[in-house]
Amino acid sequence: MINFVGAGCGAPDLITVRGMKLIEKADVIIYAGSLVNPELLSYAKEECEVHNSAYMTLDEVIDVMVKAEKENKNTVRLHTGDPSLYGAVREQFDRLEKLEIDYDVCPGVSSFCGAAAALRSEYTLPDVSQTVIITRMAGRTPVPESESIEKLAEHGSTMVIFLSTGMLEKLSQQLINGGYSPDTPAAIVYKASWDDEKICRCTVSSLAKTAEENKISKTALITVGNFLGDDYSLSKLYDKNFETEFRKVTK
Repeated sequence: MINFVGAGCGAPDLITVRGMKLIEKADVIIYAGSLVNPELLSYAKEECEVHNSAYMTLDEVIDVMVKAEKENKNTVRLHTGDPSLYGAVREQFDRLEKLEIDYDVCPGVSSFCGAAAALRSEYTLPDVSQTVIITRMAGRTPVPESESIEKLAEHGSTMVIFLSTGMLEKLSQQLINGGYSPDTPAAIVYKASWDDEKICRCTVSSLAKTAEENKISKTALITVGNFLGDDYSLSKLYDKNFETEFRKVTK
């Protein structure tokens, strides 16, 4: 069995209980090198065979899995955050299915959740934004034209932008071209939940300058939107005049 496990956003105690137990039982671990906190490997057995996929190709990763299956070993493929976001897992699933190797997925705490916790913010504030767009800049890996930053920015909703810290001048311009004002609140969250976490609040127009001043060039999320501001409406859920299935309004 191959278990794809979300390692969480960084802190070793932010992995799920299920994920930790799978690591403890693993005979083989293939982990995503520079992105996964190596402290998570402390949960593994002393005799566990560990591979760093930062130095491996897809074929090499699959070869390790196939060998482990032939030896009747349990394999954990340890991915950063949650495997469903920028995890390059679909191509692994498809290869395993062709080889008739069984696999399962254990979700993890994504860094976009870790970033919100670090910011002590709520992405979905009443009368501010009820939509969160998770995306990335086009770089060496392209994105569909219909999902360009400019087009997504037209919505004016909350945006969480992965894998784009090295392109912040361009990102700012595209966000502004799409409709955000230059003074829209933004934040750069470096290594959310890690020991060396850093939070840099700024505006859309000052993203690049802020990153440069704080020597941040990678391993950070960019959050954009008025959810970072001070104006919002209270939730109807706890409004004394708002009736729900569980709480009736008395008049």
